Amino acid sequence: MEFSFSSYGQKFVGDCGILQLMEDLGRAVSDPNAIFLGGGNPSYIPPVQAYFRQQMTQVMAADDAFERMVGNYAPPAGDGAFLEALAALFRRNYGWEITAENIALTAGSQTAFHLLFNLFAGRCEDGKFRKILLPLSPEYIGYADVGIDDGIFTSVRPIIDLLPDNQFKYRVDFDALTMSDDIGAIAVSRPTNPTGNVLTDDEVTQLSALARDNGIPLILDNAYGLPFPGIIFRDAQPIWDEHVILCMSLSKLGLPGIRTGIVVADKQVIAALRGMNAVISLSPNNVGSALLQHAVESDQLLTVSQTHIRPHYQKQVTQTVQWLADAFDDVPYRVHKPEGAIFVWLWFEQMQQSSAVLYQKLLENNVIVVPGHYFFPGLENDDWAHKQQCIRVSYAQSAAAVQRGISIIAEQVRLMS
Repeated sequence: MEFSFSSYGQKFVGDCGILQLMEDLGRAVSDPNAIFLGGGNPSYIPPVQAYFRQQMTQVMAADDAFERMVGNYAPPAGDGAFLEALAALFRRNYGWEITAENIALTAGSQTAFHLLFNLFAGRCEDGKFRKILLPLSPEYIGYADVGIDDGIFTSVRPIIDLLPDNQFKYRVDFDALTMSDDIGAIAVSRPTNPTGNVLTDDEVTQLSALARDNGIPLILDNAYGLPFPGIIFRDAQPIWDEHVILCMSLSKLGLPGIRTGIVVADKQVIAALRGMNAVISLSPNNVGSALLQHAVESDQLLTVSQTHIRPHYQKQVTQTVQWLADAFDDVPYRVHKPEGAIFVWLWFEQMQQSSAVLYQKLLENNVIVVPGHYFFPGLENDDWAHKQQCIRVSYAQSAAAVQRGISIIAEQVRLMS
């Protein structure tokens, strides 16, 4: 029997980049021959895993803590004690004037984006159709399909600075940003997924002022950023203000399976998220809160991020950049300056075929990456050739897998150039 789906339902059965990414991840996990350089699965970092195992052991040993973790619904914003601990951490370390009423948990940051983007964009009661302004693309693949209404994103091409050693860097083209009353929010990831770009403090300050002056929020996707997990390799300061919505996650700490997102925002926004959580999922899960309660209260979460997580990825990316230079010694390529996150973003300007074709060729060789054309929400109608010339490569897997994968990518690009 063939059923007829609603317009909303049709969004999930078509060409969906995040669906392809997650299905590739599932195949890679079950295929011992696959070299998985695609999705955002974080590294297994032994001292970090040992720390979280210790924390879970303590939860299991405490009187009725396990029963409360799995046997009780949390309130719609999440466990109150955990929210209080997070607020205290932010006040203590950064001077942010927030309370537990400024924080809500979600079922991962992907869910947070779905809720927030549809809160501020789409068809509105005043008859307007509002959009989310992405100040530069490429941007996170997971944004593209979260809108209940189609066409909720608008963006502009970035400025591209060509750098030594086959590197380049995107910058926000502030002269090209057009603000109008159909913009419901500005949103940007920092570090940027997929490129590893980290907006400078000055760029973030300008975007913050632009949002405040227009009476809209600035949504900062901080999944890889400060203060935790802290995967940033340049000077940068964490920021929050009443008009800033800071989206964080426990995933890139090494805990993607517990699906816990954190939103820090004005109390009005948090009240809306509480209602959305209650309607859509009743409440967030309790596992992340129980596991990290002590780590947040003691600031050990910050210590683990600074002592183990950031250095691990810094070492990984330094080695990856060297492997790229060795493998592509006779093949034209550029890599975005790696300033954070867990990916390298490769640009093949002289490749004769698209990154989608390269993706298929690599699949045939058991190498899984993500083709770049999925990462340009808001520029769907722009025929910019750059969109077809890039791929995202994760360096979070084993060193042997990353090195071998890069070698195979170079072989295929050589054949296509």
